[in-house]
Parts: sequence; structure tokens; C-alpha cells
Amino acid sequence: MHTSNRSRHDVVIVGGRVAGSATAMLLARLGRDVVVVDQASFPSDTVSTHSIARSGVVQLRRWGLLDAVLDSGAPAVRQVTFHALGDSVSRPVKHKAGIDFIVAPRRYVLDTIVATAAARAGADVRPGVTVTGVRRDGRGRAVGVYGHDRAGAPIDIGARYVIGADGLQSRVARSVGAAISEIREANGATQYAYYAGSPWTGNEFFVAARSLAGVFPTHDGQACIWICNPSADAKAVRRRTASRAEAFGELLERSAPQLAERLCHARRTSPVSGMLRMPNQLRQAFGPGWALVGDAGYHRDAVTGYGISDAFRDAEYLAVALDRALGADAEETTALALYQQQRDQALRKIFEITCRLAAYPAVPTFIELQKQLSAAIDEQAAALAARPIPGERLLATA
Repeated sequence: MHTSNRSRHDVVIVGGRVAGSATAMLLARLGRDVVVVDQASFPSDTVSTHSIARSGVVQLRRWGLLDAVLDSGAPAVRQVTFHALGDSVSRPVKHKAGIDFIVAPRRYVLDTIVATAAARAGADVRPGVTVTGVRRDGRGRAVGVYGHDRAGAPIDIGARYVIGADGLQSRVARSVGAAISEIREANGATQYAYYAGSPWTGNEFFVAARSLAGVFPTHDGQACIWICNPSADAKAVRRRTASRAEAFGELLERSAPQLAERLCHARRTSPVSGMLRMPNQLRQAFGPGWALVGDAGYHRDAVTGYGISDAFRDAEYLAVALDRALGADAEETTALALYQQQRDQALRKIFEITCRLAAYPAVPTFIELQKQLSAAIDEQAAALAARPIPGERLLATA
């Protein structure tokens, strides 16, 4: 691992998973000097149900990473089945925006692919670095970060811009005082585990009163089995059962008995993971010398499964804005204000649908909102597919 007591760069990114490494990759392809740090080493896992919507798959294709994801063994999912109100309807994934399948790669695979692509593009990717604070100058402008490596040696990285891609509990956001600009109720829970030993024909969704459960096929013949429901329901079941696994099984039996029956003939290969309270919030996206991307700037309930796709979209918006600010194309505030405007406009429709779904309305209303979600995702996929690809010249020669 490369470490340095003191260095200076165009951009330092704190957080090397999908949002941070994608931003670093694009900036490096645009010719910028960027370093990305993460306290983890890759490959490593993180809490995520990790299905990537059509718009996120569009981004992987545009950036030249989709083949690597498929080559990793993540199955191309070409069928989606909805179970609701006593009926089951299966449909093929339609060909739109150049994509006719979706994928759900494990995060230890996906994050490694994106971080490796960032390093190949020229970014300095430093695992095992814990950032403990943001350094600011006498005017309050962010000018770098400090912390330590895994051995405890001090790290001091200067940069023209500090980017927080360090998740919901972002240290960068706290250090620069990034305000929460919008907050909604946080009443949803999501829990999941992995199962093997059953045929998985595609993504499946089980809609029931006060719940949404499902199946995402992933690596090694396994599937991510998940359930979303109100936090109050998840917590009540957890309190009266002996373990997370028992609580998870009871919730599935109640909400998706068909799926629970199938799992009796499968083998659980992981502990139960998840979150029992999922905030729906936006933070101020930028300030003097800093910006936020991914969950650090915008977090939503997992009921819509859109976190990775949001991160990929906003990474591109931010990389383009920073490239303009670092060059002569735009003044800093103008460039970063445009990033925030693009982010806020792009997330709005799906954010509103997410908040309504996370309230778990009656099943017919829930189904109608799912249809609206599908249309909104296709709309965003088409818009992203039409954008110029940042660093396309480097991508073509890679």
C-alpha cells in the first residue's frame, strides 16, 4: 500500500466504494490528479442489497465496466416476476436505452471492479486509510484531509477539492458542516440474507400488506433474499424472537409464504444483515473546497433499490463539474451549483416515489407506485444514455 505523510492533489475523495471510486475513475480519465482513500481494503463487503437498475447498468456500459461485471459471474437478469393479490406475472426485461437486462453483483465484487478501474485510469487508490478530519485554511475553505494508515502512521493529503463519498454517517459532511436540506420520515427497514440450492429464474417481487419482499440472483448460484417493511413491524418481530434469522424467517412467512416455502428447500449461506431505520434525506451538496456524493449527500429507503444507480449518476455529474472548476471552463461556485441542481432535479421523482412506497400504502396503491417507479427509471436511463461520456478518448484506448 502506498502511503505518504504529506501530498497535494487536485482532488481527494474520502470513500472508495461505488460513489467514490466512480468519481475518481472519471476524474482520472479527464486528466485530473485524484487520490481516493478508504479505511477498508478491497475486496470487502458492505451492507447493500446491490441490485442495479437499468439506469445504473447503462452507466456501467457507458464507462466500459459492464463486461467486467458479467465476467465476474454476476448473472444477467432478463426476467422480472411480480407476485401480488394472488397473481404472479412474469415479464422479460425490455430493451431500452441499449440495455435488456439488469444485474445484482455482490458489493465485494462491484466495488473492487470500480476501484480497479479508477486505479487503471490513473487515480491513486489508497486502501487502509482512516480519515479523521478535514483540514481548512484561514478562510474556512477545505484544503485537504488528515488521518492515519492501518499501522497508525499519520496521513496528510492536501487537495484543491475534498469529496465526501463516505456514506450516511459521512465524517467529511460533519467536518465541513454540510446542512441537511431536506428530511422525510425514516420509518422503513430492510433485511436480507443469501441462499443457495434453489433455481432462481430472475428478479422477483412479493407485494403484501405492509411489506415488499424479493429475490435478486447473484454470484455462485446464490440469491439475495430480502424484505422491506415498516421499522415498527421489523423491530416488534425482532424483540419477540430469539435471533435475527428467526425474525427474518417469521417476516418472510407472514409476507411472502410462497417464497418462505421455497427457502425451506434452500440453504442460507450468510447471516441476516440490514438496517431497521433508513433515513430519507438530502444534504447540501457543496461548499468552499468540498462536495458530497453518494449516500454522504443523499440517502433514501432501500424499498426502491436505487442507491447504486443514484451513486453512479451523481458521480458523473460531480466529476464533470469538478473538471470544469479545475480548468478554465467555469467558476467554482457556478460549476458546483450546477452539480447540486442536476442532482436535485434528477433524484426528485424517484425520491418522492420512494418516500410514498416507504409509507406502505394499500397494496393497489403500492403496485401503482411500482409502475411509476419503473417509468421513472426508464426515463432516467434514456437521459443518461444520451449524455457525452466523460473521458471517452481514454476509455477508447484502454
